[in-house]
Amino acid sequence: MMDNNHSNPNNSENVNLTKLPNIGKEIKKQLQAVGINTPEDLAAVGSHEAWLKIRAINSSACYNRLCALEGAIRGVRWHDLNEAVKNDLKAFYKDSR
Repeated sequence: MMDNNHSNPNNSENVNLTKLPNIGKEIKKQLQAVGINTPEDLAAVGSHEAWLKIRAINSSACYNRLCALEGAIRGVRWHDLNEAVKNDLKAFYKDSR
């Protein structure tokens, strides 16, 4: 019999951002530092806003990090984002510098 006390899906501690594609320990730390603690938080904020928040605390936030965040939300490696999405992200990145 399973103990359900530790499997509450609403408990954010059970949801690890690093389970998302493109999110490693460093980006996870940066997301948590800006109040994004779950995949749902990231999806709700969106890649643009999440990237702006990260850039506010870390000036090294680059175009690739923006793509990584978008890919994480979409559940794909950032290299696999289609060209239209990449072009949108590139335009946003250029406008935000």
